[in-house]
Amino acid sequence: MSVRRLAENQPESFAFKPATLKEAKRWMENYPAGRQQSAVIPLLWLVQKQEGWVSEPAIRAVAELLSMPVIRVLEIATFYTMFMLEPVGTHALVQVCGTTPCQLRGAEGLIEVCKKKLGPKDHLSADGKFYWQEVECMGACSNAPMAAINDYYYEDLTPETFEKLLDDFAAGKKPKPGSAIGRQGAAPEGGPITLTDPSLYDGSRAKKIKIPNLPSASSSKEKA
Repeated sequence: MSVRRLAENQPESFAFKPATLKEAKRWMENYPAGRQQSAVIPLLWLVQKQEGWVSEPAIRAVAELLSMPVIRVLEIATFYTMFMLEPVGTHALVQVCGTTPCQLRGAEGLIEVCKKKLGPKDHLSADGKFYWQEVECMGACSNAPMAAINDYYYEDLTPETFEKLLDDFAAGKKPKPGSAIGRQGAAPEGGPITLTDPSLYDGSRAKKIKIPNLPSASSSKEKA
């Protein structure tokens, strides 16, 4: 495991926004009295959603809110790679999957696009708009290669479609997430190939089945 350290340049302070603080307290209330420290991961995530990353002053603020040692919060923030420890791009955090299924389907081409347009991985781009990483499997193997951009998945990418995505984000647009080829969920390319007959699931076949009239319980007693 690589060593993860806090960014060299840190803000002077951190403050929870009212909405973030309200949500943090809601999370804390989910745990029994005296167990509020169990909310440390959700609170760090809320910090990241507010700021884009987790700073040292934010770690101290979380520790104070949960009444736990700062070092414990620091250990958690530096252990989990979901927490960004330095500022990310103002327009997009790009995470390209580099695991085997995506590699076999062309992930290297996406990585080369990132290197060409955004610079070295794990660093802020020169224009401050992007930050990109190569990450492990994100569970969209059927639609490889793919990348997560901010909160959404973009799948079935090619270097060309991926480059256009980045250009759109750079221009301040919000491209629609999902498959670049219009794939439905994880169905085969071109659409589903099974259960294509609506009568298999719309109930119409059941309506054609004639069920014989069975004797009622009362009529059975009369015969007895």
